[in-house]
Amino acid sequence: PPMHGAVQSPQYPQPYPPNLQKQWELSVPEGFQISLTFTHLDIEASTGCYYDSITVLYDEKLLGKFCGNENSADGNHPGYQPILSPGNRLTLIFQSDEYNPDLHQNVGFSAQYQAIDIDECSAPEPLDGSGPLCSQICLNTLGSYLCACHHGYELRSDQRTCALSCSSGVFDEVEGHLFSPGYPNPSPHALSCQYIISVEPGFSVSLNFSDKFHIESVDTEEGPNCLHHWLEVSIPNRESMRLCGGRSPGLINTNSNTVTLNYHIDDQGRSNGWSLDYSTSRVKCPVPGKVARGKVTPSLTEYFYRDPIYVRCEQGYKLMANGQEIESFSAVCQSNGDWHLPLPECHIIDCGEPEPLLNGGVTFLSGFQNQYLSKVQYHCNEPFYSPFGGSNVTLICEADRQWRSNQEVILKPVCLPVCGRPTKHFNNYQRIIGGDDAPEDTIPWQALISSTSGDGGAMIIADRWILTAAHVVVTKGEVATPESINIYIGHTDVGLLRKTPSLNVTAIHVHPEYHNLNQLNFDNDIALIQVQDPVTFKASIMPLCLPAKDDEYEDTIIGMVSGFGVTYKNNSQYQTKKLKYVHIPVASQEVCSNSLKGRSNAPILTDNMFCAGTPKGGKDSCQGDSGGAFTLQSADGRFWAAGIVSWGLKCGREGTYGFYTKVANYVDWINKIMQEN
Repeated sequence: PPMHGAVQSPQYPQPYPPNLQKQWELSVPEGFQISLTFTHLDIEASTGCYYDSITVLYDEKLLGKFCGNENSADGNHPGYQPILSPGNRLTLIFQSDEYNPDLHQNVGFSAQYQAIDIDECSAPEPLDGSGPLCSQICLNTLGSYLCACHHGYELRSDQRTCALSCSSGVFDEVEGHLFSPGYPNPSPHALSCQYIISVEPGFSVSLNFSDKFHIESVDTEEGPNCLHHWLEVSIPNRESMRLCGGRSPGLINTNSNTVTLNYHIDDQGRSNGWSLDYSTSRVKCPVPGKVARGKVTPSLTEYFYRDPIYVRCEQGYKLMANGQEIESFSAVCQSNGDWHLPLPECHIIDCGEPEPLLNGGVTFLSGFQNQYLSKVQYHCNEPFYSPFGGSNVTLICEADRQWRSNQEVILKPVCLPVCGRPTKHFNNYQRIIGGDDAPEDTIPWQALISSTSGDGGAMIIADRWILTAAHVVVTKGEVATPESINIYIGHTDVGLLRKTPSLNVTAIHVHPEYHNLNQLNFDNDIALIQVQDPVTFKASIMPLCLPAKDDEYEDTIIGMVSGFGVTYKNNSQYQTKKLKYVHIPVASQEVCSNSLKGRSNAPILTDNMFCAGTPKGGKDSCQGDSGGAFTLQSADGRFWAAGIVSWGLKCGREGTYGFYTKVANYVDWINKIMQEN
């Protein structure tokens, strides 16, 4: 049905016709009444509206019969106040007779109607004795009404009357109010009520009973006995308690998130009941202990459910849990009152073993097991190696687990080989003598080269580099292959030397301007041999120093030549079994040149060579010594490579000299080859 509408007489606003009878049935939705308002009424007036009229009925009950207009002396005008129907229906009947003295003057009526909500709750109690619409609480709604009940009661199936009920369900709010049925008046008999308070885990329920408390009890010497009436408080995992008597229990802290209240009354006796307010609080966790060398935050006097704690270690210490290191630690107070993780421990950090130092070692100065603030010092294996920069490096184990120096930069020193400083020296160094056996460790740079074309000498100048003469590794213009070359170091006895493993040769670099197909041009007679594995230096194996670029030295300065070449004894030639050495002076370039005059088979002399020896002969290098070193000794005692045994005419004869490649002229080339490879 519509909520509103309009009704008008036939032909309105024209005069209505005679001999007319028309009926309208108006209705709106159930729960509403109709409000009818005549906006205009002009019907022939007569006493009692006998001739023409508009009649308003509600289920045949007359609500009004109207005619005339607002200025008529006769008739019955409804006015402009609405007419209310008792229900949701109205009947309108309009009639006119056959005679109208004011024909064409009376226009009839126009009316508006609308639905009005019925306030059922305000209606008087029915006279039929059926009782009020709702036995306890009536709630008016749009178009209808609802009945409700007081606490402790529930609505019956008729949706009007209320009956006592104890099934109050579960209370899960963080706070609330409970009371027994009828409180503070006596509770009905034969009650068995249950109330369950259940809140989120992690919260604890507290019951605060009001002062007015009365549950029937039997008094005994031990106190009230709850025989027939009681309020039982049940908490999980604890023995339940029964309350009765006339004294309020006051505040009960249950330390649980669930509490069940069972209220029991038999069919006799009298109990006025109880009332309580319940509240909740977070479960408390124990105050965590202390962590040695660590800090627990936040530091509070009490900790509750969901509160977190954190542990940080002092600088230089690390967090450990279950034997494993962890990056961070936090724990949360659980609903059961325990921390979800036990506290960790703080262990001192360690930097691990210092990185090993090639040709050196580590000395612990202080500390224990590489732990925080331990101090170590790198040292080189002296006297064979010395630290770059001249001083040893001290490192400290820092909090970031790095070994660092005082410069806050992680430094690992480099041990540089010490060149030209044998651990043993010749006792007769100042005497110029013929070739003699070299004692062990006096010429530790000496090397023996063995190949298919014969033997030669060489000198160690770096841990992967051997310096020799070019003609030792070149035969008929062809450079020997690395596989065909054996290099032996570390002994002065040839027999022992050849029993040691040879060095693994990886490359042979001959000076690019060495060209000596006819054995008459030894210019640029120099070569570098590269070995695969670095040589570890010791007393019997040490490098020889290189000269400075364009180094010069005076004539007659005495140098030393060594080698495993041919020697003479009683005018006979022998292959030496021991490393030999001889001290001979450097000759002037003029002397060198003059010694070659008149010799048709003499090689050419260049500025890349010098010669050494004595006019009388007897002291010289010879076959098999080629590639060995001619050394000079500087003022600080270091031996350095002045020359490489290159060539000569008849070893040690009067008026002959040995010729040597001048190493100073090739320092740039040597460094370039080593850096590029």
